[in-house]
Amino acid sequence: MTDEQRVVSASRRIEAPATVIFELIADPARQPEWDGNANLDVAPDARRIRAVGDVFGMTLTTGALRENHVVEFDEARRIAWCPAEAGREPVGHLWRWELEPDGDATVVTHTYDWTNLHDPNRLPRARDTTEDKLRASVDRLAAIAESA
Repeated sequence: MTDEQRVVSASRRIEAPATVIFELIADPARQPEWDGNANLDVAPDARRIRAVGDVFGMTLTTGALRENHVVEFDEARRIAWCPAEAGREPVGHLWRWELEPDGDATVVTHTYDWTNLHDPNRLPRARDTTEDKLRASVDRLAAIAESA
């Protein structure tokens, strides 16, 4: 499998300012509302993400806890994190959101990059994370942001 096949993205124009959209993404407590994979349950002790180096927990619908390590952060423009099992280092995949203001709207791109994922137990799930699943998150995010 080539690296190009290990990076999947979905984009759309959302009729809302980047600041409104970014708040929905940067607040872990809001993430289960727009998660198109329907696998996020609750963010225990959720605090808004403010910088690279922040770590936020997320309980999955399976009951497992993930610690998400923020590796990219540009207020209202870009945010990315690498998930890990609680107390462990990230295993090599990354979730990224990029926001590009476009007048009164924002072009939002959601990317899943598993270029550095080498855990054979996680590869089937990574391969199953397709553009349509990312688009579902972007569409749900749009519905919330456009109704705010």
